[in-house]
Amino acid sequence: MKFAMPQYVSLKGHSIYDERWLHERLLENPSLLGLGHLDIRASERRQPSGGRLDLLLLDPETDTRYEVELQLGATDESHIIRTIEYWDIERKRYPQYEHIAVIAAEDVTSRFLNVIGLFNQTIPLIAIQLKAVMVNDTMTLVATQVLGLMSLGTDEEDEGETVDRTHWEAKSSSESLRTCDRIIEMIGEVESGIQATYRKHYIGLVGSGGVKNFVILRPRKSKYAVAEFKIPFDDNTDEEIDNSNLMKLPYDQRYNQFRVRVHDSDLTESKDTILKLIRQAHEHSGIGG
Repeated sequence: MKFAMPQYVSLKGHSIYDERWLHERLLENPSLLGLGHLDIRASERRQPSGGRLDLLLLDPETDTRYEVELQLGATDESHIIRTIEYWDIERKRYPQYEHIAVIAAEDVTSRFLNVIGLFNQTIPLIAIQLKAVMVNDTMTLVATQVLGLMSLGTDEEDEGETVDRTHWEAKSSSESLRTCDRIIEMIGEVESGIQATYRKHYIGLVGSGGVKNFVILRPRKSKYAVAEFKIPFDDNTDEEIDNSNLMKLPYDQRYNQFRVRVHDSDLTESKDTILKLIRQAHEHSGIGG
């Protein structure tokens, strides 16, 4: 079979592949945006200002919401302002979630990339260049993240509200919380003296010298917990997780973390893999005991 060269197709003004087509493709598969496996919370969500937010996406593992504005053609001032406006409205209406603004356009020009970069220093804002490509009579989408999130502050500054264990006992299942306890025991094999510190959105670590969040844990109402290991992305580590019994979640590019679901049985069946991830995260943290 002969394969034709891919051809970029402009959606702006196209009679078939238009904004409605783009919207429907992303509703079918929001992972085309390159933000991981997110759930659709709402589409064309009406705003108090009278406009409509194109897509509201949710990461169910971290309770992070993404306010996504789509634009055909090149970025312009009105779409950037609208993206930030809708993000601001949603975060004020639902402060219990983390919110990230996303502008996805066919062409993110250098001029407006600089402008978006200035906003990015104070607002969690992602810019995605989203192009339509025709390959052998099939139209697909190619997403390139041209501006990611800026990591602001340190772990100590970003701990959030301190809670106690009863907060998590009420918020999660006993199985999930017990799994977190056992993972912390395993972390203690790598660095002695580590203890849990309970925060509103996660369970962190504290040890000699203060906060040591090279691993953070998120108990869930289900029987599993989510473990996040601060390790720069590496194909070998990614493959090792794939070859284990652990369920891998999308890599967190904002905080450079591998994320996995851990059931109680995984602590036996995949103990070596979990311990290796703990050791790697500990090594990369540079905060040994």
